[in-house]
Amino acid sequence: MKNRRRLLFVFLILGILSGLGYLLWGGLEENLVYFVTPTELIAKGDKAINNTVRLGGVVEAGTVHFESNILSFEISDDQQKVPVVTTAAPPQMFHEGMGVIVEGKLGPDKRFVADRLMVKHGNEYRPPKEGEMPQEIYKELSQGMK
Repeated sequence: MKNRRRLLFVFLILGILSGLGYLLWGGLEENLVYFVTPTELIAKGDKAINNTVRLGGVVEAGTVHFESNILSFEISDDQQKVPVVTTAAPPQMFHEGMGVIVEGKLGPDKRFVADRLMVKHGNEYRPPKEGEMPQEIYKELSQGMK
């Protein structure tokens, strides 16, 4: 009788540990999103296709096109370039030469389809001086990031 209770206790503990391991492993795998540069993404080859990642780099000058609610541009890390397409609304500060992070998947045609578009910006805040126009501050900030 004592051995039977001990065996039941061991199976119960193994069942609980297996369930927790499954939930932890499965939940982590679905929620992990890695940050990669264009060079790292291209180096992965076909393994990068259809995996959700965050791609970071600089928007190449002369590559930004907006047509039929589709924004397209190229992201570069000075070594490799990756074409990006998205229907996500770009932040107001988005422009050529700016650091960006896009989240999405690389397609079989080697174009990155982004679901999210984020811009990198400085963390300095300066309140406007009296009489200073917000447009002037924006121009100053955007020129400082190039």
